[in-house]
Amino acid sequence: MGQSFSSTDRGDLESSFTAYFNNIEIENKIIPPGIIHLIKRSLKKGDVLEAHHSISGGLECIYYAPINVAVTGESGAGKSSFINALRGVRPEEEDATHVGIAETAMRTPYKHPKIETLTFWNLPGIGTMNIPPKYYLEKVKFQEYDFFVILSSTRFKLLELDLAQAIRLKRKMCYFVKTKVDADLRNEKESKPGTFDRVKTLQQVRRHCVNTFVQNNMDAPPIFLISNHNLSDYDFPVLMDTLVKDLPAQKRHNFILSLPTNTVAVADRKHKSLQQCILLEACQAGILATLPAVDILMDGVEELKVKLNHYRVLFGLDDDSLEVMANDSQVPVEQLTKNINSPYLLETKKEETLGEMFLKYVEKFASANGGPLATGLYFGKTFYLQLYFLDTVTEDAKVLLRETYFKKLVQAQLIHSE
Repeated sequence: MGQSFSSTDRGDLESSFTAYFNNIEIENKIIPPGIIHLIKRSLKKGDVLEAHHSISGGLECIYYAPINVAVTGESGAGKSSFINALRGVRPEEEDATHVGIAETAMRTPYKHPKIETLTFWNLPGIGTMNIPPKYYLEKVKFQEYDFFVILSSTRFKLLELDLAQAIRLKRKMCYFVKTKVDADLRNEKESKPGTFDRVKTLQQVRRHCVNTFVQNNMDAPPIFLISNHNLSDYDFPVLMDTLVKDLPAQKRHNFILSLPTNTVAVADRKHKSLQQCILLEACQAGILATLPAVDILMDGVEELKVKLNHYRVLFGLDDDSLEVMANDSQVPVEQLTKNINSPYLLETKKEETLGEMFLKYVEKFASANGGPLATGLYFGKTFYLQLYFLDTVTEDAKVLLRETYFKKLVQAQLIHSE
């Protein structure tokens, strides 16, 4: 029988775990229900080893679940640009998907540069292979993908509609994406400068896509209108939100972390996902040993630096990302960083300063969350500081989003006034 811990400790951990994870919206949960049940059961029994193994299994499931995304569509639909956008890679970078090259009969994998378990597959368009959908799916090894994204820059062809039906029959999800919407709007505005209406034009583009399905006696699915050059506009955020909700729970975490932090909603979603991981790790540390809150700090500073830098990378706040943001928004890096705090959190080497930071955050977390999770017991030397770092990085990301949005708004107004 596994080692046990006291009934008081057991009750505190079990009730805290249950209360926290019960309050998370279903679409934001990153742990499969079966694993949550195992963790609750082992905590309730008070079996230390079983609880430890249950949580370890949950974390391993979250961190290492592979995600494979198939992207297909006719040549020129913007598959390469779409994959580059999802990977956060610019066309000129060394490992970018090559834009504008001739269609091949081979499927090509592209790893996400920050999320090792996420792979995007550039598939040849079904029209280029001249074979029925079911044989096309066999050739591109359909069983390996979590879902398919079918792109078109004009209107969807009958072969693509048939392909979607074949995918659904094999119990896979597929999504229709109309690309180059910015070009559609620009062309409409140039041809009808006096009567151009952005909203009506987008409605017309969507209706044009829907008519393809109607004309072929098929129910029209949701169609997402996007621009690969402007990921915060049109339907791109809605598409990403849909993909996250439709993924199995254990695959959501890494997919969420892969999203470009271009909206406040994405920043919040990353925060919720990472907080679940921190709390799981904290529960695991608390099960194995009780560490007094005063026994924190200096021996864990290097580990804290790694965590802080990891969060900055995931939220696009590392030095390289800030340089790119500065170039894109035409705002000096110094101006971007003057109102954020995360790059400087661990500049001091004074133990007293870190201790004050820790105690201040424990008080803040306790007042906001209450209950045993806020007592400071059982949750390892770096638990509260990790939460503090995560909160700070999340808020910094929102600050920069507001600043760059304001800059773009001013630029747009200047262009409009000319």
